[in-house]
Amino acid sequence: MASRFKLVFAVCFLLLLLDFCRGGIVGVCYGRNADDLPTPDKVAELVKLHNIKYLRLYDSNIQVLKAFANTGVELMIAVPNSDLLAFSQFQSNVDSWLKNSILPYYPAAKITYITVGLEVTDNPDNVSALVVPAMKNVLTALKKVGLHKRIKVSSTHSLGVLSRSFPPSAGAFNSSHAYFLKPMLEFLAENQSPFMIDLYPYYAYRDSPNNVSLDYALFESSSEVIDPNTGLLYTNMFDAQIDSLYFALMALNFRTIKVMVTETGWPSKGSLNEKAATPDNAQTYNMNLIRHVINDSGTPAKPGEELDVYIFSLFNENRKPGLESERNWGLFYPDQTSVYNLDFTGKAAVGISSLNGTSSSGTTWCIASSKASESELQNAVDWACGPGNVDCSAIQPSQPCFEPDNLASHASFAFNSYYQQNGATDVACSFGGNGIKVDKDPSYDNCIYLTTKGINKTMTSNTTAMANSTSSSTRSEVCAWIASYFLTTLMTIVMNLGNAAF
Repeated sequence: MASRFKLVFAVCFLLLLLDFCRGGIVGVCYGRNADDLPTPDKVAELVKLHNIKYLRLYDSNIQVLKAFANTGVELMIAVPNSDLLAFSQFQSNVDSWLKNSILPYYPAAKITYITVGLEVTDNPDNVSALVVPAMKNVLTALKKVGLHKRIKVSSTHSLGVLSRSFPPSAGAFNSSHAYFLKPMLEFLAENQSPFMIDLYPYYAYRDSPNNVSLDYALFESSSEVIDPNTGLLYTNMFDAQIDSLYFALMALNFRTIKVMVTETGWPSKGSLNEKAATPDNAQTYNMNLIRHVINDSGTPAKPGEELDVYIFSLFNENRKPGLESERNWGLFYPDQTSVYNLDFTGKAAVGISSLNGTSSSGTTWCIASSKASESELQNAVDWACGPGNVDCSAIQPSQPCFEPDNLASHASFAFNSYYQQNGATDVACSFGGNGIKVDKDPSYDNCIYLTTKGINKTMTSNTTAMANSTSSSTRSEVCAWIASYFLTTLMTIVMNLGNAAF
């Protein structure tokens, strides 16, 4: 009896541990409002290359689902506003959609969320009343096939859903949306689904630069904004906007609903009156955002609370109307090159100061990181030698640079070739965090880019960097140790129960 109790306790603890240790995640929005984008299968290769693990789609395009099958990338798919009427009126419409458009590709395509409607309060057709009935029908369809626990249902909104957002403690939902917001929040609370919001500090700064500082919008502020009602201190607008939502939810007594940011980002180019839309500002915002999320910093009102965030967007989209910035939110150009360097893991890439010695000539090289896994290096080599347009014939069997025949050497050849061909910039040595820029010649000798000596130096510098890593790494290590301990305990209990049975 005691062993069975221990078994139940261990299982429950492991489930709680898994939830606690998951931490915040960073995904990317894959919009396709353009006529020059690569095919979905090429996009899937690019996403894997850059270690993007979570992707938001704006529909349930079959070709996209096929492309991301068996990639391990978690997908958030959508029911667009144009389908809300059909989805809200007849359950059979939703059942057919699930049967024909989703189930044939699931679970190979790892779908975890279905969003029903997009920023409906901003939609000129006023389809808000259709959202909750459509959400209920989607949930019913999922229940019929036993997937309602694995796939969460929600809807995305703009910050316009609030009537007040400053100070954060005064956050309140717009009363004109109450007729659909209340039942929607009840649905989210009952089904443990998140409230999804699209947040853009960029617009707050652009439209009111006299009231919002650029540093405050970019997570770079050295000063603090005080909420006079709570005394909470805010160093960035993102946290203030998140907390305004939490306070709005609490005001309606919905204290268990979590907030998920389904869009945020910064444009890299804008019109004449959009001077803050630059690659440097976009990189600064998104890198600071990623670190903020990965470190599980939480917000002043919810310290330590993990937050899931999706960066907008994967590509620049040339068919979007409006100001120039609307077409320049992408992390990548349509030719799959990076608009600016971004590390989705939140771990800073080892810089040129990693190795002892410097180059008086300023020459730098790009080599493979010893921290990269074989699969990551292989994906990077495949991309460099394919879409990256590197001539990799020299590392083929019987060719001059085939030896030494190992993946690290071949990857370094491909990385450095791409790096030199593309201006020797930081972006050109990214490779999803798997490339390292060095300013000491890595002992070139018959195309050998990484000698044993070079590898040892790189590993030493990486070990130092890991020792100085963020608290999120420490948390991960602690979680891994505890999980290992309890798994061992669990196996022991199960074995004891088995022996007792005999």
